Amino acid sequence: MFVKSLTLAASIGSLVASALAITEGACPISTNTALGEVVSGETFQTSTNSTLGSGCCAYLANSPIGNRLITPSNGSYADRAAMQWSLAARLMPRCIILPQSVSEVSRALTALVEANERQTCQFAVRSGGHTCWPGAASIDYGVMLDLGYLNSTTYHPENGTASILPGARWGEVYSTLLPQGVLVAGGRDPTVGVGGFMLGGGNSFYAAAKGYACDNVANFQVHSLVPRDFSHQANVDQVVLANGSIIDANAHTNSDLFQVLKGGSSNVGIVVRYDVYTFQAEDLWGGIVSYPFSTATQQIEALVDFGDNLKNDPNSSAITFFTSTNLANKTSVINVYDYTKPIARPAIFDKFLAIPGNLSDTTRIANLSNMVAELEQPDGFRDTFLTLTFANDVDILTKIISTHEALYTTLQAAKPRGNWTMNTLFQPIPALFGQHGAEAGGNVIGLDRFTDNLILYQLYLAWQGAEQDDFFNSKGRQAISDIKAASVANHTDNPFIYLNYADRSQAPLEGYGNASVAKIKAASAKYDPNGVFQTLMPGGFKISLVDSDPSSTCAAQAVELGNSLKVQIEVAGSFKEVVGGRLA
Repeated sequence: MFVKSLTLAASIGSLVASALAITEGACPISTNTALGEVVSGETFQTSTNSTLGSGCCAYLANSPIGNRLITPSNGSYADRAAMQWSLAARLMPRCIILPQSVSEVSRALTALVEANERQTCQFAVRSGGHTCWPGAASIDYGVMLDLGYLNSTTYHPENGTASILPGARWGEVYSTLLPQGVLVAGGRDPTVGVGGFMLGGGNSFYAAAKGYACDNVANFQVHSLVPRDFSHQANVDQVVLANGSIIDANAHTNSDLFQVLKGGSSNVGIVVRYDVYTFQAEDLWGGIVSYPFSTATQQIEALVDFGDNLKNDPNSSAITFFTSTNLANKTSVINVYDYTKPIARPAIFDKFLAIPGNLSDTTRIANLSNMVAELEQPDGFRDTFLTLTFANDVDILTKIISTHEALYTTLQAAKPRGNWTMNTLFQPIPALFGQHGAEAGGNVIGLDRFTDNLILYQLYLAWQGAEQDDFFNSKGRQAISDIKAASVANHTDNPFIYLNYADRSQAPLEGYGNASVAKIKAASAKYDPNGVFQTLMPGGFKISLVDSDPSSTCAAQAVELGNSLKVQIEVAGSFKEVVGGRLA
């Protein structure tokens, strides 16, 4: 059965023109989408089976991985489909593969590629599912490769590493390692999954001392799609020469891949094991201290001073955020302090601690598991993250707080249905981060380009009701646009976009810089020569959509186009609307 009347809505005719301008002009991106190939300016044609994945799932059911396949008729399907943290990211795959060993991931990947030889077989890969935009690690009517059962952590005292599987949550990792007297640099929310966090860089309480979490990886074990003639290369003696082959990537073996996996996201392969350097566990001092909004100026000044002084005491970490909700007619300031030694109120926090009038204070000396438990983000909402980076400068932070308050006023006046929250978060990015990355063999994040201290900004919106998605997303994106313009005007802007906080409308890979883009492209061509992770796995930020010149806006245009296109498809005799590749 073929889709009938697969035409674009008239309201987006201008977007079609934009698509043609992008694909036929200077921006070298593919015209292939999850909905088929552009045949003319306004018509798509594709098979219902290939688009919606039913034939693909039927093939998988009869493959060697068939015993790990669940469909909507299975009792466990609903729970697994709903594992995404944000309600906005929860889609409906046609089937879910639940591998329970590394070899089963290999068989699943091989089966997916084989199924695609018969018909289009798109898939998503999910570790923890904490990315909040739909399609990043989820898929409508395709195949979900769910790594959630690969969740063990094993300490190796003989070499001082811990082998962590991608489906583990950071709270589980810490509770496994602490009784053995060791820790690793990892997530600050216990429910965040290991896989996506690591591949996007991974900020931690230990970052000023040890770099991003990815810089603490000794070895990645990867399922890649290496060409069959790779055997002549001397440095890949551990590669299994088949689709779904298993490769080690470290400083000595596949070192190009090793570097690209540190920040390059899901562009090259599926990482099934992270061997991470451990260190001796110590209790931390820290906690959450809240203040009234009247202290905003003092908070910003203290944060900028803190960021500039991290080089003098890299055991320190601070997050400052301004939070507003529909339930309180005011904005509050919340600081998260953490010091990775059991020393109370260390001097680097003096400017913060001198601010009078705090409303609450949970600071104490405790272990890491205790500290991160306090930072668990609530689920049950629809969410969006957006992010930018700036010079560590009081003026731009002051402008951002003004924008926060203006947006808060706008949201209050609009009276959205249900409960909602808006947070503006600031985290220092000292020059130390880039230095540590370079010392650890390099990554593709690109912070080593900068010698000045920076500040990471995140806008986080949470709301209820899918009918309000467009409203909140558009307000957030407009705020980001306004703030970016202000930073350019006062010369405090920076191109870095932290991938783990990036919205789908943003372009974090471009922000890594020319050299990093070239490295990711080269690794993609070498380890995934047929572009499986670019085309069959459409989620996330794709290096194939990045122009060789990161100043180009091609990728951002393509992402926005893909997220906006609306088509109608026939499903079970009735027409359904698909927006941006997901069923509306």
